[in-house]
Amino acid sequence: MLTVDINSISIIDEVISRTILKDIKFDVDKGKVYTILGKNGSGKSTLIKSITSLLPPDIYEVNGEVQFDDIDLLNSSEEKLREIRKKHIRYVFQDAANSFDPLKKIKYYFDLSNISPLKIEELLLFFLLPTFKKLSGLHSYELSGGMAQRLLIVLALLANPDILILDEPTSGVDYAVTNLILLKMKNFVRDNDKSVLIVTQDINFALKSSDYIAYLSDGRLTKFFTPNELLISPDEKVNNFINSFKEMSNASA
Repeated sequence: MLTVDINSISIIDEVISRTILKDIKFDVDKGKVYTILGKNGSGKSTLIKSITSLLPPDIYEVNGEVQFDDIDLLNSSEEKLREIRKKHIRYVFQDAANSFDPLKKIKYYFDLSNISPLKIEELLLFFLLPTFKKLSGLHSYELSGGMAQRLLIVLALLANPDILILDEPTSGVDYAVTNLILLKMKNFVRDNDKSVLIVTQDINFALKSSDYIAYLSDGRLTKFFTPNELLISPDEKVNNFINSFKEMSNASA
């Protein structure tokens, strides 16, 4: 469904061009959850934004191809890209509050979905959010960070995209909400034959939610492993990341 073959992503200015990611190659197939693990600053958000040309072209240069249903997203018109982002590939970014227009009430976004209030109410209830009526009268700045993030997930699910891309979906939410996100992602993929691509540093969430997991470090992406394969991977960087996580978990236990 989605084939990413990016030779390089570089930051450019008037003097130099600095490559930050290179040789990024992977496929996203229907009915699967894929996760890219990586530390803060490893380039995870940059990578997923590059998929549908969301990176500002005056700052970033992306060389390669991203094929979605025989369309090269890196060489498509802005009109075509907007259509794909709206109908086929939806994002939920970590900084959820900035994804909303602060001048518009949440009702504006509900109305854009063209989904019945009853259907929306079901998802709001699932994610432990206020009622449709109450949220409709609020602005985004009246929501907590966790509420804004869950609301973005709701709006993305209402669009029923072919691919749902989540950027650090468990940041700013508690354990109960994390489990709700996990359950909904699995159901979304299984019941609709859709795909989910997650970028996160949360290994536990990745292991529980994913069919395949890769690790991004030093500008390069490993191959995708099954969760069991990841835990016994011979890749030294993957092992170091997992061991660091285990040490932090043991220290906090």
